[in-house]
Amino acid sequence: MKEIIEKITSDDRYLKNIEYGKPRSGHPEGKVKYHILELEENLEKIAKHGISEEVYWKLKFLIHVHDSFKAEATPDVPILHPNSHASLARKFASEFTDDADLLNIIQFHDVNFSLWKQFAKTGSYEIDRLQALLETIIDSNLFLIFIILDGSTKGKDPEKIRWFINEVKKYKQIAIDESWLL
Repeated sequence: MKEIIEKITSDDRYLKNIEYGKPRSGHPEGKVKYHILELEENLEKIAKHGISEEVYWKLKFLIHVHDSFKAEATPDVPILHPNSHASLARKFASEFTDDADLLNIIQFHDVNFSLWKQFAKTGSYEIDRLQALLETIIDSNLFLIFIILDGSTKGKDPEKIRWFINEVKKYKQIAIDESWLL
């Protein structure tokens, strides 16, 4: 996996796209490359929980790909739209791996935030959407660790992650709990 990440991080599309971004709500760091740096720092912290080398490199892969196509995305389109940043990132990632679970995590990495926004606004959310997500993502622990990495940056509220972990626990047996929060 290390070699794959080296290929990704030397790809011209990646190098161009990580320069995209300016400070905004939830991303005060601005450019995608600064978000990646924060997530890499988070990965080093989370590695202290004793994750395997395989999980470490899968997380590193997700870190480098998940937001790397925001520059080319159509703003405010649904997550499954072919020009959403998630769909474009998934397509890019598929050039480097055929791991369906990694590709699904890339595609659906922001669903937790969408569900949280629904819950915060109305006091409920589309439970069917959460259940479909949990059926699509095979490795719920990997997914939750990535959600923790991605959601534990400046400008993001850790309460959203805590809420999501607790919702997932209602439907799946998981090894990740609040002690993993950064």
